Formats: sequence, structure tokens, C-alpha cells
Amino acid sequence: MTITQDATAASLLRFATAGSVDDGKSTLVGRLLHDSKSVLADQLEAVEHASRSRGQDTPDLALLTDGLRAEREQGITIDVAYRYFATPRRRFILADTPGHVQYTRNMVTGASTAELAVILVDARNGVVEQTRRHAAVAALLRVPHVVLAVNKMDLVDYAEPVFAAIAAEFTAYAASLGINDVVAVPISALAGDNVVEPSAHMDWYGGPTLLEHLETVPVGSDPSAEPARFPVQYVIRPQTEQHPDYRGYAGQLASGVLRVGDPVTVLPSGLTTTVAAIDALGRPADLAWAFQSVTVRLADDLDISRGDLITAGATPAPTKDIEATVSHLNERPLRAGDKVLLKHTTRTVRALVKEISYRIDIDTLEQRSGAEGLNVNDIGHVKLRTAEPLALDTYTDNRRTGSFLLIDPADGTTLTAGMAGASSIRVVRSGDGCTPA
Repeated sequence: MTITQDATAASLLRFATAGSVDDGKSTLVGRLLHDSKSVLADQLEAVEHASRSRGQDTPDLALLTDGLRAEREQGITIDVAYRYFATPRRRFILADTPGHVQYTRNMVTGASTAELAVILVDARNGVVEQTRRHAAVAALLRVPHVVLAVNKMDLVDYAEPVFAAIAAEFTAYAASLGINDVVAVPISALAGDNVVEPSAHMDWYGGPTLLEHLETVPVGSDPSAEPARFPVQYVIRPQTEQHPDYRGYAGQLASGVLRVGDPVTVLPSGLTTTVAAIDALGRPADLAWAFQSVTVRLADDLDISRGDLITAGATPAPTKDIEATVSHLNERPLRAGDKVLLKHTTRTVRALVKEISYRIDIDTLEQRSGAEGLNVNDIGHVKLRTAEPLALDTYTDNRRTGSFLLIDPADGTTLTAGMAGASSIRVVRSGDGCTPA
């Protein structure tokens, strides 16, 4: 039986936007919300009032997304802003991420769960350093679909050669990073060309508008093709007269499909049993698929607690030694010898940063070995040793069970986001050149 996301739930696309400063990203997002009729009347009225008070004759649609006072004053995006909207064809969760170099960590946060990234460039400037940075981050995070939105086409007289040259350069660079699905769309966010409605100024372009592509790009995957991963969040033991022997394991299925009767392995213990029953929304079910929240009952009474992983199909080998690509998110540097907490799915264990192997120069994809530590926004490769074994998939195989967080044990703040295994893009060693392979 094949189960697809579209067959099991209303179609939902999570996507992130990224672009250099002044490329018009906030205006694009505002235009997308406005022209898709996703803005409430009072929101639009507030934007119109704010625009008039700033001496503007037309509504500044960027104000629909730049909600922080500092963002409005400086005309830049600082924090990740999530927007929820829908069309008759699909629902959307949009993560609007900053373009500044110092906010790379914010893009990592916004793109970590995205299935598509919209990378914006200014048609006058073409592919710049920050464009390559955003593409590299999307590749590291294994974002499966990328849209290159070539904005401000009205300022280059809607010239097809300008668009074609930028699209060719970016597509070649993205391919070198391992990004194979790139769709380039020429737009003018300010005028609305090819954002929601087709442009009358670019009859040479025969592709979809941005919204048309967002509505039709394939989302999700067939859970039946993935190994089942069920992190236990809570053990349910009512011990009532109605349910004296009930023992259920509640959580959200991270990937794959679980069926009643399936043989499963519990990690890290390695104990095996079969699925006796599945309860979904208080009712018995024959199967569960990602990303349903369910309660699983097993045929045998095993020692299972929060943080254990119930798996079916190919299982990862539990280990205390972890190598990972990480993005450091905190102002406090991460250094070799640091003692941290590592949170993987529902399990949190003590860990030691054994080694920081190298830092990745995200502009050139060059390894900078011998790094003393990782500073905020740095991306690098680390080796960790945990106090208890963990069952991690590689991030390239499973984004949910191959990712983790490093946490400061003193105050609980998040330090670093990690992706287990080798980097999904190949980096070159210092001195070997600066071209991604």
C-alpha cells in the first residue's frame, strides 16, 4: 500500500525565503500574501496608514512581514517570521528569514523544516556572495526544492538576457552543491509581475508564476518507502479498572509507517517485539504514518521509557561517538572540551565536545582546520562523545532522526544545531582551491 502526504492530509508546503539585504524579500512576501487574498482588512488598513505616515503614496507591503520595530526602522529583516496562509489548492507555512550575514543562524532555523527555499536576487546585481551562502545553507540542510526568484526585473527593462544569465549562473552553482531541483522565476515584487499573476511585460517567459509553482511542487514523500522511526514521548499506564493492564507508548511518528503486527526493535536496548495495537485519536487503527501522533502498544512488556526509539526496517546502530556538521547559534563560542546536553528527538543525554575538526568557510566551502572554536553563525564539523548510546540516522537519510541540538546545561539555552554524519555537500581542504565539488 502506497501512502502519500496528499492522500493522508490536506496538502501543506513548508517553505523558507532568503535573500540579500535590499533585494526586496519582505516586499515579495507581502506581495504574495496580498495578491493571494491572505491579508485581513485591518492588517491592510494598518499598513496603508503606516505607509502614509512615512510619506508613501502606495502601501509598503514589506510592513506585512517586518513586525519588529527595529526591522521597520532599519528596513531589514532581523528575526525569522512565520506566516500561515492558504489558497484553494494548498496550505502554506512560510518562514521569512533574514538576509544579513550575521543572521545566518536564523536562516538555518527557518530552513531546517522547509521543503522548499525561495532564494531572492536583485536582477541588477545578479548572484552575489550572500546568494551563494544561502544556496550552501539550503544544500547543507537538504532542502529538496529551490526557487530562484530574480526580482526587480522592472529595473532592468524586463530584459530576458539578464534573467537568463543569472539563472544559468545560479543553476550551475546549485548543481555543484548537489541541488538538482532549481526553478528560476523572473519577478517584480513591487509591481506584482509573476508573483501571483502572470506578467504582461515578460511574454518571453513561459513558466509558472511563483505562487503557481508553490501550489504544484511535489511535497512530502511516500512514508512507506522510509524506515519507521517512533520516538517515545510518554508512557501511558492508566492502571484503572477499565484498563488494568494498558501500557501504551505515545509520541509522533518521525518517519515511515507502523502497522499492527509489524516486527520492531527498541533502541538503544536492541530488544525486539511486535506492534500489538495502535490508538489514534482515541480509536484503534490498523496503521500510522509520519507525522501522526499516536499511541503504540507492543506485544511484550519491555523496559521502555521516554527517549527510546521504536524502529521498523533498517535500524541505526546505537553509538556514543558522533560526528556531525553543526551550525552554531549562540553568542557563546563552542569549544573542544565543552560539556553540553545533547537533545535527539525526545531523548536528552550528557555529552562532551571532543574535537572541532574544522570550520567551513560558507562562502568558498573551504575547510578551515585547527579552529579553536565555533562562533555564532559558524558552520563546522565536530566529534562528540555522549554518556549514553544514541540511535541517530545520518542526516542525509532522515532529517528528523539525523538532527539534534546541543544545549547549555547551566541555563538550558540552545547552543548548536547538529546534522549527524558527513556533510551533504563536499567541502575542499584549505589550499586545495575554493570551488565546491
